Amino acid sequence: MIYSDNIHIGTKGISFTDKHGKPLSIGLAIKKAFVRFANWGFDLELVLVHFVSEHIIFSNVRKFMFKLVGLKIGKGSTIHMGVRFFSLRGITIGEDSIVGFGCFLDGREKLSIGNHVDIASEAMIYNSEHDLGSEGFEAKEEKVIINDYVFVGPRAIILPGVSIGKGAVIAAGAVVTKDVENYQIVGGVPAKVIGERVNKDLAYRLGRARLFQ
Repeated sequence: MIYSDNIHIGTKGISFTDKHGKPLSIGLAIKKAFVRFANWGFDLELVLVHFVSEHIIFSNVRKFMFKLVGLKIGKGSTIHMGVRFFSLRGITIGEDSIVGFGCFLDGREKLSIGNHVDIASEAMIYNSEHDLGSEGFEAKEEKVIINDYVFVGPRAIILPGVSIGKGAVIAAGAVVTKDVENYQIVGGVPAKVIGERVNKDLAYRLGRARLFQ
């Protein structure tokens, strides 16, 4: 008799299998059960975080709430409404940086965003993806580093393991699959170098975001 997809009760007692149907020892089954309970807790946390992100109009209140659940964010930085996360504990944002409306930030691994970084609306940054070579289609995680004065255009996608150099520009809709050097401008799918930033003596400030964004 199958009690559930992973718990089997028969004449020989109770046995356990993983999601692929492979047998599990009792110890490993218990460990996986604790992981599942922990993930339910993280999921509930994200429900609350996303409620705050989408419904609280005061940016300082949102930032305070995000910091309570592990986000590290510097002075003068702003996260606009509608931003979604996959864990906040791995995310660090420097000073005077802006994350635009509807972005996605992945904190399952380290995501480091520097100072004076401007991330436009609906950009997505991932540091976890499925391993296509894995027998079980398992996830693999790699950190993402975005250095100072980077501009990420709207709806750009940055994939795991990528480092973006100082002052680089990611064009709108680009898909970044490999490192970008300092001051390079990249665009396309996958992103390729299409230019270079002329001004390399960067010292500007993005300034205060609008009150209700």
